[in-house]
Amino acid sequence: MMPTTSSMSEPGLQKDILQRVRRVEIKARGLSQELFAGEYHSAFRGRGMAFSEVREYQMGDDIRDIDWNVTARLGSPYIKIFEEERELTVMLAIDMSASLNFGTREETKRELVAEIAATLAFSAIENNDKVGVLLFTDTVEKYIPPAKGKKHILYIIREILLFQPKARGTNLEVPLNYLSRIVKKRSTAFLISDFMSNGKADGYRHALKIASRKHDLISVVVRDKREESLPKMGLVRFEDPETGETQWVDTSSKSVRQAYEEGFTQAQEERRNAMKLYGIDYAEVATGEDFVRALLKIFSRR
Repeated sequence: MMPTTSSMSEPGLQKDILQRVRRVEIKARGLSQELFAGEYHSAFRGRGMAFSEVREYQMGDDIRDIDWNVTARLGSPYIKIFEEERELTVMLAIDMSASLNFGTREETKRELVAEIAATLAFSAIENNDKVGVLLFTDTVEKYIPPAKGKKHILYIIREILLFQPKARGTNLEVPLNYLSRIVKKRSTAFLISDFMSNGKADGYRHALKIASRKHDLISVVVRDKREESLPKMGLVRFEDPETGETQWVDTSSKSVRQAYEEGFTQAQEERRNAMKLYGIDYAEVATGEDFVRALLKIFSRR
């Protein structure tokens, strides 16, 4: 059994927390340099144009840029000069459901999620972007408004690693609807989850469609290789981490293992089809894999 919090000394607990945050920070900082040096900056250029200044009209200028108020005041034609809006808002919608605690490759899915989120966050602040976070299960657990700075990023990392959600299930409609309704400014939004949502992809397709229209939405699916197929281990009792329900499964049965694999493949195809339908960039990353490579593959297509 794992030791309870009460069995640890408070100084020892605090030290462990700081060490975990520091480990993720060091790794994420290094990986963000690789990501930033690659495609992040070019993939997420400013999405709009902001007014900068006016100057006198010159032959060849677009007459649609004429500032008629200044022209009337000064008696000669002046045009507006625009600059690209560089600052972006990056939103990280992060799954905190109980199924993320599973992992067989030296890390859990939740730890993988933390590393992905931290790397994206450090890349964003390198690019002078704001970062906000939405932690969700089958409800919105916590919202961290967009901000800049190392202190803000370290706070985000700590919350991702240590936050204890009230619920255990997953409902992907919840973060998608929240992004559509509450986050007013258009953002680059990363939905990071194992997509083990209540029901099939059809259940959140409408929310996916609406959110992808309002925001530049990117989906990152985290999984563990062991989830793809059942090992042959005889009669095994499985527990659903999100509902607590248990079921005995005869893993020695070829038909049972085949049905499980077909179910996994079908769910995977439903996800991919939903992303393709709404033009959403999409990546799958397994525990123990190089997730930066998967992210760079997304960015290179943008």
